[in-house]
Amino acid sequence: MTGATLAASLVERGLDRGALDSKAALFDLVLSHVSLRRGGLHAWWVPGRLEVFGKHTDYAGGRTLVCAVPRGFAVVARPRDDGMLHVVDARRVQNVKLVPAHSSATSPAYTGWRHYVEVVARRLARNFASAPLGADIVIASDLPRASGMSSSSALVIAIASALARVGALDRCAEWRENIAGPREVAGYYACIENGLSFGSLSGDAGVGTHGGSEDHAAILTAVPGRLAAFAFVPMRALAVVPVPDRWRFVLTPCGVAAQKTGAARDAYNLLAGGIQVLLDLWNRDSAAAAPSLGAALSNSGDSALDVAAPAADRLRALARRSAVPGWPGDALEKRLNHFIREDARIPQAVDGFRHADEGRIGQLAEASQADAETLLGNQIPETSALVRTARDLGAFASSSFGAGFGGSVWALVDEDRADAFARRWHSEAFIALPGPPVVELSA
Repeated sequence: MTGATLAASLVERGLDRGALDSKAALFDLVLSHVSLRRGGLHAWWVPGRLEVFGKHTDYAGGRTLVCAVPRGFAVVARPRDDGMLHVVDARRVQNVKLVPAHSSATSPAYTGWRHYVEVVARRLARNFASAPLGADIVIASDLPRASGMSSSSALVIAIASALARVGALDRCAEWRENIAGPREVAGYYACIENGLSFGSLSGDAGVGTHGGSEDHAAILTAVPGRLAAFAFVPMRALAVVPVPDRWRFVLTPCGVAAQKTGAARDAYNLLAGGIQVLLDLWNRDSAAAAPSLGAALSNSGDSALDVAAPAADRLRALARRSAVPGWPGDALEKRLNHFIREDARIPQAVDGFRHADEGRIGQLAEASQADAETLLGNQIPETSALVRTARDLGAFASSSFGAGFGGSVWALVDEDRADAFARRWHSEAFIALPGPPVVELSA
């Protein structure tokens, strides 16, 4: 096993060949921290994700359009017999050691990336009490940190995937009763992160953010060269559409970290809280409770369908009459309007990509960015400026993505202009062909 052979295997699975050398170096880095003479070593690729459309819609039962990006985590792991979990971040030159079975939601010893490791270990030990979860794991990532490309969700998935493999969780009755395939794996790993229960697999505190499962769906079920549309609560696949041959995504972080801690986490959770307030208003006024805002607003209770105008008007009236602390009626109405407008863009965008309609995708991206600035309120000057600059430099579409309050921006340009555009746009910009999902690269 070498970095070169692992990277070549990843290219065979759909990664852009232009990334071969960088991925070989990334895998060489993690392999340098383990003994190759011992057996039982496994390796994975865990990508980040690009959200093209679907800002803050997934946890509300809405739709998103996403793909995996060609950057992410190289991961290697082997089991340990002593029950200890030792994780090394080879890029940060940091590590964490813990015993999953002894970890608890009341032990606040870990912060930063170590906190995510502890949350995963704690949840798996709770849900699969008989599984051996001792392991040595080494990770290294080339994702920009706190950039809206789902580096935190990718970390959760990396640790969970490694522990699921070394602990043979798919042989456990609890796994078989709740998880039938990759979409269920994505749903469960999302619940590890947000702390919710998944079927009979009981939840806990999670990492402290009230997110959905968009990131996990993209990372675990991506199709190389294609975008995937999903609906959520529950998660289901809607469509897979190719990116036109001559179109290239160019991505750049804005340079302001979108931290999911402190005030930034509170701002993120406030947006999710507005959705819950709207759903509570609806359910208190209805004979039958809806499972999500998307379901409440549709004719049939299926949030994969378009919003019914009478339902939207009724909820707007409820919002205006409400007296919820921290959520005045006008703020609730803006939150509702954002969800309705952004959710409706997903089928339109699928059609636009299917027909290589630059004008339509450009219009959808412009409207999505404007709504994020005026209705959602999660933009900062840096992301808005990058979108404007991208259009000035010739991109036919551009928008921010991620949780907001920092993060990244995507742009779409013609293949022949992509390299020059990236150099002019931002020093950290890179071309991103949709890549493969999580893949184990060794037996």
